[in-house]
Amino acid sequence: MKKLFFIYHYITHRLKAGNEHSIHSPFVYGLLMDVIYVKANFYPFKKIEKVREQLIDSKKTIHCIDLGAGKGKSINKKISRIAKHSAKSSKQAQLLFRLADHFQPSQIIELGTSLGISTAYLASANSKIQIITIEGCRETAEIAEQNFKHLKLKNIKQVVGNFDSVLPEILDECQNLDFVFFDGNHRKESTINYFNQCLEKSNEATVFVFDDIYWSDEMMEAWKEIKDNKRVTVTIDLFFMGIVFFRKEQAKQHFLIRF
Repeated sequence: MKKLFFIYHYITHRLKAGNEHSIHSPFVYGLLMDVIYVKANFYPFKKIEKVREQLIDSKKTIHCIDLGAGKGKSINKKISRIAKHSAKSSKQAQLLFRLADHFQPSQIIELGTSLGISTAYLASANSKIQIITIEGCRETAEIAEQNFKHLKLKNIKQVVGNFDSVLPEILDECQNLDFVFFDGNHRKESTINYFNQCLEKSNEATVFVFDDIYWSDEMMEAWKEIKDNKRVTVTIDLFFMGIVFFRKEQAKQHFLIRF
């Protein structure tokens, strides 16, 4: 049933979505041509994808606790399965790299480290960017930490704990938010809660990226509520993820883009 739900919404999105030829916003057009549609292989990609291959080939099993949509469910999972089904695809992770490279935030907060693939891409955009990444499962976080060390990424601070308790502590130490990647909890209530907390520290230059906005009815409802927020001006819906901007000079507009 979930697969049919995904296919239906993916086809619907493809039929409605446009590309650079249908965009009349200079800001969004520039973002499409300079960031979203760029296919260049930047120098860190090969090293990170090598780590992904090693994770997929891993025979190890870890004990996982899902504090997101799994509601605290505890289960043994093969690392290879997590790498195949939970880690962001190379196409999506490399977009995160390009977004970080383009906007050059001084700090990025990531909610949901998993095995650290997306974290590594974000951190590799610029060694001066400080990455704070939160993971609810300790054993998963340990694998991610090993990957960061292997890739020699020293600009990542990993925090293990429940988003509900950890995120407020991190935000208390932030004056302003530059870039937030929301991943790891696919419940509407939680997603909106984290959005609202981060919204208080956002500014006109802040970028929010939401993962899996068509993952379920709940996530679709959350995405709609985020789009409708009066502080939000521009959103870009790429199906697999949604990008949110707070640019005051922009007229409020929502873009469905093929990616």
